[in-house]
Amino acid sequence: MSRMIRFAALAAVSIAAGCAASHGPATRGVPFDGEPLSAGAVAPAQITPLDVQDVRVSFLPGLKVSEANRYYPLADIVWRGDPIGDRFQQIHAIVSDAMARGVSPLNEGRAAVADVQITRFHCLTEKTRYSVGGTHSIKFNLTVRDAETGQVIDGPREVDASFPGLGGEAAIAADRMGQTQKVRITDQLAYVILQELGGAPQPVAVASN
Repeated sequence: MSRMIRFAALAAVSIAAGCAASHGPATRGVPFDGEPLSAGAVAPAQITPLDVQDVRVSFLPGLKVSEANRYYPLADIVWRGDPIGDRFQQIHAIVSDAMARGVSPLNEGRAAVADVQITRFHCLTEKTRYSVGGTHSIKFNLTVRDAETGQVIDGPREVDASFPGLGGEAAIAADRMGQTQKVRITDQLAYVILQELGGAPQPVAVASN
């Protein structure tokens, strides 16, 4: 893929994510035993380029599903963007589609596969979405492996892809424009996985002299 095509693909994912309203910051794995860094200059994160050949989506065993129409059901899986059915199957399809789109620009570098284990997918109920709004609480464990050897090259680490969910008139207006819960969540997850795997590197603090 030429440099121009690669740039356009990266830009397309970032623009789509921006249309999904405010992004919650994706939480990247940070070692706890490192020396604390003082405030100073900012340098680009050093990231090994990846050729992501596959993203395998699974669920943490034992997750609880709720269909209760409350403001905040006590469950791990809450999803209302599809008709009542197998929520695990529906969410698997959403996340798989988002991940495939997000990693599509990442095709130059070390051949790798990513394992995404969903630990929480708690979105807004009807009662919440058409009143006060809230947060789409989405978390997953990310592990990146060498495509040939299976060696772990990143992770496992938790990624928090949560972001604000619209409520009331804003949610209704978004639906009319085609920005449904499913569309916005797909855009968010595509953006987050691209960011996590190096397509949109975050700056890191560098200790000042």
